[in-house]
Amino acid sequence: MDDIDRQILRLLEKDARMTVKEISARVSLTSPAVSERIRRMEKGGVIAGYTVVPGKALTKAHVDALISITVPQSDRSAFLTLVQTLANVAQCYHVTGAYSYLVKVSCSDMVALDEIINRFQSLGHTSTQIILSTPVDRHAIW
Repeated sequence: MDDIDRQILRLLEKDARMTVKEISARVSLTSPAVSERIRRMEKGGVIAGYTVVPGKALTKAHVDALISITVPQSDRSAFLTLVQTLANVAQCYHVTGAYSYLVKVSCSDMVALDEIINRFQSLGHTSTQIILSTPVDRHAIW
């Protein structure tokens, strides 16, 4: 990967619907050259896919939270099955430190968040932080 590939990735990260022609103009390459670079990054796994990220305007109210949980080894399989089946779970990280996992959830309201916390507490000790705002939100891969 070179600097032009990184520029292309940044452009696609900001707007995955940007046309090859628009990208070409911004990176000063021909459209076929940009198409080939994108194809190469897709084939090499640098670009894993394209997606839509729904905005918060979809729901009238929502609560995002980070739930840290300590899960005993004997309950880890049950915990992983649970987080994979809960639609409110956006991400789950296996982490170092005082807790075993860090789970990001997005709930319609506080009642829904409370239900998830209670389900997690049946498997281990939790600590929850409600997300008030997101001053930085980028997912750079380089």
